[in-house]
Amino acid sequence: MNIKQLTFVLLTIGLIRCNSTPKNKKADELETYSNIEIVGAMKNVMWKGELGSSIELDTISNKNGLYGLGPVSYLTGELLINNGKSYLSQVTSDSTMTVEKTFKTSAPFFVYGNVTEWNEIELQPEVKTIQDLEKFIDHKTTDFKRPFAFKLIGQVSSAFIHIQNLPKGIKVSSPQEAHQGQTNYELGNENVEIVGFFSTEHQGVFTHHDSYLHMHLITNDESKMGHLDELEIGKMKLYLPKK
Repeated sequence: MNIKQLTFVLLTIGLIRCNSTPKNKKADELETYSNIEIVGAMKNVMWKGELGSSIELDTISNKNGLYGLGPVSYLTGELLINNGKSYLSQVTSDSTMTVEKTFKTSAPFFVYGNVTEWNEIELQPEVKTIQDLEKFIDHKTTDFKRPFAFKLIGQVSSAFIHIQNLPKGIKVSSPQEAHQGQTNYELGNENVEIVGFFSTEHQGVFTHHDSYLHMHLITNDESKMGHLDELEIGKMKLYLPKK
């Protein structure tokens, strides 16, 4: 065997060994559920007045296990996609709203992803508020690829949700201006589903500057849906994407 042949054999053996070396656990885990897609940014809506459409929801092609949330374009309502079903809520009065099933709508910013398998997690008794939930999820997901979707199913003892209802023609250059017309609703002892997205890196993009969570709540009878602001957990279970 000459020098060239020997070199080729040694290189081949080296490549085989490299390709057959197991990936470390961390890298392997980071490829086990789909990426989260983010369109637009909350801060651009609030500070730059970018209220128009950044995404048409009916252009999202894969509806299998699809979850997503954001406001309606021009801040005229709230959007939620829960397991492939899209809901749009709008204000009708200080105490009433409409909730419509439709993909024919758009958002100035939106976060979405596909999850088809979930792990059910028992919440500890001391997890009662949004702040408690944020800490609990952060602790449970230190080896998760972030951001990720999650959901809660069960009963809330109480909750406050809001729906954006910006008057037509209003220009926005601050959060205060963006929240003009926002209407708040209180819920008590309701059976609900909550869809959320968690990230420690997207404050001002799809979460507020002081939170790692963005969550929308929908009641089981689908009559109420909105952005979740306050929560007192009754009996609920947490669902995290299966790895």
